[in-house]
Amino acid sequence: MLDRPGWESQLLETGFLGIFLCPFWTLSQLPRRTPPSRIVIWGYRWLIFRIMLGAGLIKIRGDRCWRELTCMNFHYETQPVPNPIAFYMHRSPWWFHQFETLVNHFIELVVPFFIFLGRRMCILHGVLQILFQVLLIISGNLSFLNWLTIIPSLACFDDASLEFLFSSRDKYVKARALKMQKEESNEKGAALPYGCYVRNVVNVSFGVLIACLSVPVVVNLLSSRQVMNTSFNPFRIVNTYGAFGSITKERTEVIIQGTSSPDPNDPAAVWEEYEFKCKPGDVRRRPCFISPYHYRLDWLMWFAAFQTYEQNEWIIHLAGKLLANEKEALSLMAFNPFEGKAPPRWVRGEHFRYKFSQPGGKHARDGKWWIRKRIGPYFPPVNLEGLRKYFESHQWPLPSPN
Repeated sequence: MLDRPGWESQLLETGFLGIFLCPFWTLSQLPRRTPPSRIVIWGYRWLIFRIMLGAGLIKIRGDRCWRELTCMNFHYETQPVPNPIAFYMHRSPWWFHQFETLVNHFIELVVPFFIFLGRRMCILHGVLQILFQVLLIISGNLSFLNWLTIIPSLACFDDASLEFLFSSRDKYVKARALKMQKEESNEKGAALPYGCYVRNVVNVSFGVLIACLSVPVVVNLLSSRQVMNTSFNPFRIVNTYGAFGSITKERTEVIIQGTSSPDPNDPAAVWEEYEFKCKPGDVRRRPCFISPYHYRLDWLMWFAAFQTYEQNEWIIHLAGKLLANEKEALSLMAFNPFEGKAPPRWVRGEHFRYKFSQPGGKHARDGKWWIRKRIGPYFPPVNLEGLRKYFESHQWPLPSPN
């Protein structure tokens, strides 16, 4: 399971390193005497090392299915927001799922150490990590997380390994950079501008800061009680990471429904379903592609489905907004069954078990991507008046019907 703040801390740390990658005092495309600091480059390499090794260790220490090589039997179906490719990947043979798991362990537990084994192995590390992230992008909707993880992997490449991407014509950056490097090599021993000394002091101070903040992170990586997606400093600039330490073995979904019936217990009451923008709901709706975009509400609904509504009080807050037909809340939905009508009198949450249909099977031929079965109620029918005291106890304003 991927902890919710994980990608946010990673975005913060990646951006913080970027502050020191380029000089502060010039907007020139190719400033002189200001190559990227090796300290910052190694800061990025240290980041991708922690991301991948943390993810690998949390798996080995976590769910036993990672050790038994069976986790991929479930992952495609139970990941937060599956896409159409996951629908087909889920039906791969058992031996292929085992192979996938072994590759995952190799990429996350072995390949990170390539960074420290010289230039060629470091470049190989970058290639493998980028390919791995591309595969994850293709087979899942993990928001911008995989795209973000590619960024520190780029620090594994040097100028020589990337020069094929740039034109050699005189007026282009590559030729200008080579000319500048040649001129600077001929000026070795010459006095540097004052700004270069300031930048060197800043970079060394930055390196010392990263080293000090890394101590508890390393201790956590070595601990048998490793925690993932946690920071040990208030600025969250050196963090510990991890992903899918445990795998849910079956997919459950919370389906939110509304009715205009005055009595929610009336067997004749017609309950209509709200549709979210990407999460499974209508069994005939094709799974979506959204990466690198992130539908936070859909993601939170995935967490809520294997917990209780008491552990996710925000879902009752959402129900109150739906009872009022609040425009802002409904903008997060793909379909509002009460659009152009009076707001629902009651809203409830129903709990369903979802499974992919069999490609080419009876349900798939009928246009169904999913097969679902009701488990029971998730939260009972609620109305605005009944939620008044609940909202007041949480100091939430009670929505007014629109």
